[in-house]
Parts: sequence; C-alpha cells; structure tokens
Amino acid sequence: MWFLVLGLFLFLGTHALRIGGDAMRERLLGRLGPRYFKIFYSLTSVLGFALLVYGFGIARDTPVLLWTPPPAMKHVAYLLTLVAMVLMAAAYVPRNGIKAKLHHPMVLSVKTWALAHLLANGTVAHLLLFGSMLLWSVLLFKASRARDKLKQVVYTPGNNASTILTLEIGIAMWLVFVGWAHGWLVGVQVMQ
Repeated sequence: MWFLVLGLFLFLGTHALRIGGDAMRERLLGRLGPRYFKIFYSLTSVLGFALLVYGFGIARDTPVLLWTPPPAMKHVAYLLTLVAMVLMAAAYVPRNGIKAKLHHPMVLSVKTWALAHLLANGTVAHLLLFGSMLLWSVLLFKASRARDKLKQVVYTPGNNASTILTLEIGIAMWLVFVGWAHGWLVGVQVMQ
C-alpha cells in the first residue's frame, strides 16, 4: 500500500502545484529555471505514476474490502465512464461546444472517471486511488475556474461540427476501452 500512497503523493503533488495559486509553481520555476522545472516535473510525474500503478497492482492482489457495491453501480459506472471519455475528447478537439461551456473538460473527465470507479468498487486500494483522484480533480477544477475568472479568460465558442466530432470520438474511445483496452491495460475485463 505504501507504493500506492507514495505514487499518489508524487503524481498528484506535481499536478497540484497550481491548486493554491501560482506562487509555489512560480517559486520552483524561479529556482530551477524553465528547463529544469520541466525535467523535475516530468520525472516526478512519471515516477509517481509508475509507483501508483505498481502499488495499486500489489494492493489489488490482496484486497481489503470496505463495502460491497450494489450490482447496479456497475451500470452507473459504464455511463459515467462514457461521459468521462467524451469529456476527455473535448479537451483535445478544437472549437467544440463542450469545452466552450465547461472550460476544463480534462479535469472534469478525471473527476467523472474517479467517481465511476469509486461507485463500482469497494476496496481500500480503490478508495485511496480513486478517492484521491476525485478530491484532486474537485480542487483543481475549482482553482482553474477561479484563475480563469481572475484573468478574465474568454473561451472560443464551439461549433456543432466539432461538438459532434467530440461526441463521436468519446463514444468510440469508450467502446474500445470497455470492450478491450481496459482488460489489456488494467487486467480487468469490464464487458463480459
């Protein structure tokens, strides 16, 4: 479990530098310079991610059950992960209406994905991993929206063609993931 905790600390810690404002990030940038800041950020993120994946794998081998989710939660998780995939696509497809409206769809994607997994799983490892991700994404979304308001950020309006493309890509990613990729990457086949 310690590998998972350390991985979460490193991975989410680097990705949380701007939650309390830009002061800590700016201090690190000033001390390290842009090049070494990027190297530090990247290496810490990769190390944290590797540790959390490894730690979660170990924790899954000896699960400690906290609760047994009702069978219906599996179906709720399918729906929420579909929404998460559409939100993820919205982060990358230019000029889509979803990003124009929500402004930070990738963070919302992580929030939705984490919630889906919390609802469908009841072990300590799932609570640690997905609960941490959910908390991080809630705080980051709030901080990002506040920063946008402070800087008076104006988002480009979306158009219908890009929004439809976003939906199509998100649905396709979801179908690939639940039909095959989740089993291949995570070792748990969700659609049987």
